[in-house]
Amino acid sequence: MAHSHGHSHYGHAHHGHAHGHLPVNGDNNGSTKRILYAFLLNLIFTIIEFIGGWLTNSTAILADAVHDLGDTLSIGMALVLSRISSKSADEKFTYGYSRFSLLGALINCAVLIGGSIFILTEAVPKLFTPEMPHAQGMLALSILGISVNGYAAYKLSAGKTLNEKVLNWHLIEDVLGWVAVFIVSVTLMFWDIPILDPLLSIFFTLFILLNVFKQLRATIKLFLQGTPDDALKARITESLLAINSVEQLHHLHLWSLDGEQHVLTAHIQLSTAISPQVQKETKEAVAAALEQFKLSHTTIEFEQHMEACRDPHPH
Repeated sequence: MAHSHGHSHYGHAHHGHAHGHLPVNGDNNGSTKRILYAFLLNLIFTIIEFIGGWLTNSTAILADAVHDLGDTLSIGMALVLSRISSKSADEKFTYGYSRFSLLGALINCAVLIGGSIFILTEAVPKLFTPEMPHAQGMLALSILGISVNGYAAYKLSAGKTLNEKVLNWHLIEDVLGWVAVFIVSVTLMFWDIPILDPLLSIFFTLFILLNVFKQLRATIKLFLQGTPDDALKARITESLLAINSVEQLHHLHLWSLDGEQHVLTAHIQLSTAISPQVQKETKEAVAAALEQFKLSHTTIEFEQHMEACRDPHPH
């Protein structure tokens, strides 16, 4: 729960600042373990995939191996960033290192988009010159691919950070790709329709791109310190205005460190001149009103009735 204190600030007496401490992310160790698990599975399977693609003489599998190699590098980078993001606040990063996890999510979105474009450049030409792959080898590798990537995606699905969500789309893309390989391999055992391979690859890649662009938009919004949740901001405003001695709010800013840990700052103008005791009670009321929102850090400044704000009001 936030604690508060009053002090004179830049010549304005009777300002109150309620400060909620930034907690160390308790789930960060779990996040790091899940990402490490996905990294090791992806790395091992990428090696197997390169060998299997060479043995089956399948360019489709080799192309997917290159894509999985990109995924492995992305997950490895995310693992490093996840470890950094678990560090506590210090003099260099006073809000902590949580935004490094957000940086990982942004970079991984870019890598996933790049990998999807690569798959499209491989698949589209095959619409015009389809090649018959080695169906039996494709079937065996597809079963292994679905099992390995599916299990890794299941492990990461327990994560709540944006970083894990983006990484999970990497793995889901791989699972869907191997499902396509499985369907095509079984079909090609009975019918000579090689064009099915590029058609399914294009369909699944476009599906993944659609979801990644949604995730990318949300990540960029947080990077630009946009309001993470308009409804949450409205509820916070309503709760603060419901306090008896609060006349109005301004400079209310709600932004997020990593999509989970939100930060709030606001100026509260009091309805009348109040005594130090009533101001203390108002601080306690503010802390109680904000507790339900589980904010990682809050800074609330009190302004006495008719007192001029030192900051320009937003237009």
